[in-house]
Amino acid sequence: MPETFQTPQGTFDVLPPDSRAYETLVARFAERIEAAGYGLVISPMFEDVGVFRRVGESTDVVRKEMYDFYDKGDPPRHLALRPEGTASVVRAFVQHRPTTPWKTWYVAPSFRYERAQAGRYRQHHQLGVEVLGSEDPLLDVEVIALLVGFYAEIGLQQVSLRINSLGDAVCRPAYRAELEAFLAARADRLCDEHRERFRDNPLRVLDCKDPACVEATADAPFQVDRLCEPCAEHFARVQEGLAALGIAFSIDKRLVRGLDYYTRTAFEVAADALASAQNAVGGGGRYDGLAEDLGGPPTPGVGFGTGLERIRLACAAEHVDLIGRTGVDAYVVDTTGGFAALTLTQELRAAGISADRAWDARSFKAQFKSADRAGARVAVIVGPDESARRVVGLKPMRGGDQVEVPIDEVVQQVRKMLDDAD
Repeated sequence: MPETFQTPQGTFDVLPPDSRAYETLVARFAERIEAAGYGLVISPMFEDVGVFRRVGESTDVVRKEMYDFYDKGDPPRHLALRPEGTASVVRAFVQHRPTTPWKTWYVAPSFRYERAQAGRYRQHHQLGVEVLGSEDPLLDVEVIALLVGFYAEIGLQQVSLRINSLGDAVCRPAYRAELEAFLAARADRLCDEHRERFRDNPLRVLDCKDPACVEATADAPFQVDRLCEPCAEHFARVQEGLAALGIAFSIDKRLVRGLDYYTRTAFEVAADALASAQNAVGGGGRYDGLAEDLGGPPTPGVGFGTGLERIRLACAAEHVDLIGRTGVDAYVVDTTGGFAALTLTQELRAAGISADRAWDARSFKAQFKSADRAGARVAVIVGPDESARRVVGLKPMRGGDQVEVPIDEVVQQVRKMLDDAD
């Protein structure tokens, strides 16, 4: 017997009608983002591994989670599957040098080797926005407003925004040294991972959820309290902009995000209806040094990413329906054995009416069952008698009397029946 196969661990199939939720999210996101002047960017699923190493050699993404491999080139090239969206977009900016400000959005799969659990998969799908070429703090506000507004538009109400400032190359080095000294004095109180590795990235200890690290850093110094004047002014302006738009937020001094390229503004949106361990649905911030790290000119940037799978969990927790009505408008039931179903479905579809039909010369009863399973709203019935008289029968599938109409009026009459049922 042939071997059967399953999806790899940590991945999943999305079948109809559940896939409608993905369609809905992408379509609404695209409409909202493009109305703000952003254009779609499509980048490769894999890149030179160096692109993603710029995310941060000490991050879990690079150290533990990245899918990297050597291809069949001579010599082989060291490549990696995309673990997150920003680095690829910035690499594209450096390569093509578009006019700034460059405002883009993307939808793409991302890959991380991590322990599979609800809301955390080895392949997940991200929507994101990236803007390169402006350090205006009100651009940070626009980006945050687009994300928060998207959640509101799809019906999420239990969300909360947290923001922080991570400083820049001027004020962060002194703060990092201060934090490292603070942690060194308490190293024996940190969790197992950070006890040995806190020097690699001291800021990550502040974001650690292990009770040992939380307790040990209760009185730690925070970057937001040690900003240089330009960073402090930038952060104050972001807060003023959010207040001007009526967007509620809280300042979370521990918020550092999981990637090393962030500077100044960092933000995260939590779905409060989900368990706190997995409730982050989106986030982002500034990465003013990333373009230069990837070989380009110094170019400020800001953006966000939000996972489709995590959004779906949040919507389910709040009972937000992303699928809506499924099924076709019309289903052609044809027992003539000719071309009636072929031509009628084509005519209906050309007029913008979704339509389907049965195959394999099935019986009248079997075709009606198929129409019901297809969620059809109207059955378009044509048999030998109707065909001879150049008429069709129209039957509302959710109750109502069947009527006959001339075959050349089928589109008009089906549309009227659909309108009457709404």
